[in-house]
Amino acid sequence: MPDTILIVDDSPSMLMSVSIALRPTGLDIKEASSAEAALELLNGGLSPRMILTDLNMDGMSGIELVKAVRQLPGMSFTPIVLLTTESQEDLRQTAKAAGATGWLVKPFDAAKLVALVKKLVP
Repeated sequence: MPDTILIVDDSPSMLMSVSIALRPTGLDIKEASSAEAALELLNGGLSPRMILTDLNMDGMSGIELVKAVRQLPGMSFTPIVLLTTESQEDLRQTAKAAGATGWLVKPFDAAKLVALVKKLVP
């Protein structure tokens, strides 16, 4: 059974774009349309090898999601990358302090995204 990656974004078109870009990795791709939906999946037993999340979403933000995921059993070292239109250094530092592994600015380059995923999920 292939490893799972969880994509979290409140934009259906972004969920689809990221899923399509990641198909060549062979990973099992799960999607959540909000941070709250992602936490439901995780609390329901989903154990992804990596999480890609948007920063700005209705309800919980990506940074709040990172903080919540880091509190879950077995999720301390799961790579979490923020995929966002934001590029401010202070936001990056806030995300890093919350436990984010990395940061990728939208619009993303599919080849760079795949390379990043392959690096974090060997």
